[in-house]
Amino acid sequence: MEQDIRFCTTSDGVRIAFATVGQGPPLVRVLGWFTHLEFEWENPVWRRQYEGMSSFFTYSRYDGRGMGLSDREVSDFSIDANVRDLEAVVDALGTEKVALFGISQGGPTAMIYASQHPERVSHLIIYGSSVRSPWSQEQGDTMRSLIRQGWGSDLPAHRQFFTSLFMPDGDTAAIEAFNEMQRVSADADTVVAMLSPDSEPPRDPAELLRQVAVPTLVIHRRGDAIVPFELGREIAAGIPAARFLPLEGRNHATLAEIDIPVMAKMAGAIQEFIGPAPSEAATASPSGLVTILFTDIEGSTSLTQHLGDAKAQELLHTHNTIVRDSLKAHDGSEIKHTGDGIMASFGSARQALESAITIQRGFETHNAGSPDAQVRVRVGLNAGEPVAEDGDLFGTAVQLAARLCARAEPGQIVIPDSLRHLVAGKDFLFADLGVSTLKGFEDPVRLFDVRWHSE
Repeated sequence: MEQDIRFCTTSDGVRIAFATVGQGPPLVRVLGWFTHLEFEWENPVWRRQYEGMSSFFTYSRYDGRGMGLSDREVSDFSIDANVRDLEAVVDALGTEKVALFGISQGGPTAMIYASQHPERVSHLIIYGSSVRSPWSQEQGDTMRSLIRQGWGSDLPAHRQFFTSLFMPDGDTAAIEAFNEMQRVSADADTVVAMLSPDSEPPRDPAELLRQVAVPTLVIHRRGDAIVPFELGREIAAGIPAARFLPLEGRNHATLAEIDIPVMAKMAGAIQEFIGPAPSEAATASPSGLVTILFTDIEGSTSLTQHLGDAKAQELLHTHNTIVRDSLKAHDGSEIKHTGDGIMASFGSARQALESAITIQRGFETHNAGSPDAQVRVRVGLNAGEPVAEDGDLFGTAVQLAARLCARAEPGQIVIPDSLRHLVAGKDFLFADLGVSTLKGFEDPVRLFDVRWHSE
């Protein structure tokens, strides 16, 4: 596997280098400084991490102006200039929408772009970032002085101060790689300019956060030595409906080789958050009907409290694997992850029911072999003509499918009488559950249980 390096030009004439690897939904890393596409790819400390991301995404990284393989002779390092770099990269990728992964100083850049171009951003992930400077003026002056004195020196001791902040728990290989990354990524004058007040986040952080209107996941480590945990919480609280994932540890830099459990949890959360590419959504049947399927894990909140975050996350991954394998086998398309379940669509009612049965049988097999890791799931389905928008589905048909899932017992598959008629003569077995009044629906609905047990 090799990365594909290309160049694009910003609106103010700066050539930006970007690299792409992998297949799947497009995800763009936005990182403020310390980048060099070639050095990163050749060093195993980072390469293994990028190859892992490429297993799930079309993963793109770029060197901002003054960094790595991009134009070095530039003078404008303002936050607006950083946004222009990102704009050029997204336009050059040629995809309708991308997910943005704003890391550290790249967080404000990603947030500003998402607020200005919400039609181009499918998801926003912010890691270890802040919308206000984490340093006092005195601390900033000290850092700039240290950089001027010996940034480009062959002696890594001049850069060790920054390395110890970025990765206080790094091993020898990671520390040596980060020391060298700092040296090759940019010269001292550029780094000083990047740390100037002009490159700081906007003056009205609250207003920026309120303007972000795309699905957002904020990730921050509790002991982050560069950006205090409270500043990550501020971002999550300020962006409407943002999700927040606190992680343990002190390293600001992401180190897959050292922080294996933590980085695995972060990677899994990002995969769940972004889900499949919108282009994979199922088309309607010739009649215009789409069958909607919802799953819901029994007692997901109590499972987390009882088992702990790590074990509960393992059970969630088990659920996701069983459901997604079934969707692939029956031509279903995942629409989104709901946190404790999955919403999917099918162009065929028959395949939707076959998928639901496969899902429940999959959990039956798993539970038989894992008595201490039981996963019990409700499944609800409905057919209709939902409204499609931005890779999601909306409308009465979707709402009814969700209500039926909530009405189901763990291990049950519940459908309305209308869907039962669509699969008449297809060798499915049903049990009449009677007429029920569902929340939000005035007319009672006759419900049926789809029989799936092997015996």
